Amino acid sequence: MTPTLLETSTSDAGWDLYDRIADALAGPGYIRLGYVVPEDIYAHLIRRSRQLKRCGGYRRAGVGRDREYRLSGKVRGDGIHWLRRDQWLEAGYLDWMETLRLELNRRLFLGLFDYEAHFALYRPGAFYRRHLDAFRGQSNRRVSTVLYLNSDWSEHDGGELLIYPEHGDTPVERVLPNHGVMLVFLSEQVPHEVLPARRDRFSIAGWFRINASLSERVDPAR
Repeated sequence: MTPTLLETSTSDAGWDLYDRIADALAGPGYIRLGYVVPEDIYAHLIRRSRQLKRCGGYRRAGVGRDREYRLSGKVRGDGIHWLRRDQWLEAGYLDWMETLRLELNRRLFLGLFDYEAHFALYRPGAFYRRHLDAFRGQSNRRVSTVLYLNSDWSEHDGGELLIYPEHGDTPVERVLPNHGVMLVFLSEQVPHEVLPARRDRFSIAGWFRINASLSERVDPAR
């Protein structure tokens, strides 16, 4: 798997951006982007992530879904807060991702049905062991996204995201959670890990999902 890096500005975030993302998903399975979310939306997200910290809005994250959901400090240690459309500081980002969903469907015919996302706060010492966001045939998550909301991040601060090949234990890329960086990758094919952070690390993790039910209800529900 060969990493793909696109450093662009919001003014260039049009058809070429969607083509590059689609090509990367069809090829190596992931792409690392820089400064593609509109600046006003990004500023709102930074503000909201810090506001949630001040008001205790993050809850401890678990692993698994539905009846298999459990807390496990040996696997992950982040706190999360799900984005909602009735929060205006969050709705702009969800609208932007809706456009991305439609454009990926046009190019790759993935049948992406909706998008869910949460803020994540990794306090000093928090991590997330190597994992896949979905297992083949066992989840309706198809494409994952991560957007970083940190400024002046250095290697000394830790908290890197390691991307692994589908088969193998040697990382193919280390991603610092720097300001404006976004990752888009296939949920079932890209193993990844978050190393322990040495200071508060803010991000938004999200997933484009297919409708795996036989009705109009998304299954499984979040």
